[in-house]
Amino acid sequence: MPRVKRGLMVKKRHNKILEAASGYFGGKRSLFKTANEQFMKSGNYAYRDRRNKKREFRRLWISRISIACRNNGTTYNRFIEGLNKSGIAVDRKILSELAVNDAGAFTQLVAQAMNGLHVNRDAAV
Repeated sequence: MPRVKRGLMVKKRHNKILEAASGYFGGKRSLFKTANEQFMKSGNYAYRDRRNKKREFRRLWISRISIACRNNGTTYNRFIEGLNKSGIAVDRKILSELAVNDAGAFTQLVAQAMNGLHVNRDAAV
C-alpha cells in the first residue's frame, strides 16, 4: 500500500482555527488547542446571545414606554390595555421610538388609549 501523509490537511485545519482566533488574548490566539477550545466556546456564546439580545431590547423598549407613560399620568400596563381595547396595533419598538423622539405623538396615543379604556369599561357596565 502507498504511504499517505496527512500533514497538509491538519495544517490547513489548524490555520483556519488560528485565523478565526486571531483577536483573542494570550495563548488563545496562537496555540491550537486553547484557540480551538475558545473558538468553540465563543460560538456557543454568540448563539446564546443572539437570542438574549432580543429579550434585552424588548426590556429596554418597555422601560422607555413605562417612563413616558408615567410622565403622562398612567402606568405601562394600563396604557397597553388601553391600546389593545382601542384596536391600536403598534409594537413596542415603535412605541419606544415615539416616546423618545416624538413626545407629542406619544401623548396623543396615551389619550386615545385612555379613551378606549374608559369607553370599553362603560360599555361593559
